Amino acid sequence: MCPSSKNLFPSKGILMNISENAVVLFHYILTDENGVQLDSSTDTAPLAYVHGHKNIIPGLEKAMEGKTEGDTMKVTVPAADAYGEYQDHLVQEVPRKAFQGVEDMQTGMRFEAQTESGKVSVVVRDFTEETVTVDGNHPLAGKDLTFDVNIQTVREATEEELAHGHVHGPEGHQH
Repeated sequence: MCPSSKNLFPSKGILMNISENAVVLFHYILTDENGVQLDSSTDTAPLAYVHGHKNIIPGLEKAMEGKTEGDTMKVTVPAADAYGEYQDHLVQEVPRKAFQGVEDMQTGMRFEAQTESGKVSVVVRDFTEETVTVDGNHPLAGKDLTFDVNIQTVREATEEELAHGHVHGPEGHQH
């Protein structure tokens, strides 16, 4: 080993790039197309996920590929690669009797609806004495989203994390 080669690697060791099966912890600030802040992790723990396991929106995951600990980036993810395009067919008018037991109906209320495809979260958009208009779109569907990202940690996932498809331990989900 030549004398200068010891300076090629940081004292913490070689930094791992974000790739399939890497555990990534990152802070983010999420804004909409008008620059309005929608969410942030800066006052909480960083978000933890296993890369390549569809734990975060596809466009953000793709943009993070190859990045490493300490990297920062600002990326705008088009609606199609975020929570999808707004789908008019997911707005439906259903009979009010489907909401038996709900005495104080209000716009903005969320319910779980059973469909042929399984459970879907819906929000009440409007209602009358006879009907309730519900929207099954994600609240951010149809919106281009901008993420300011600061990557905190990148490490290899454990066998258990890979088997479960999500992060375990102090920075993630625990059973």
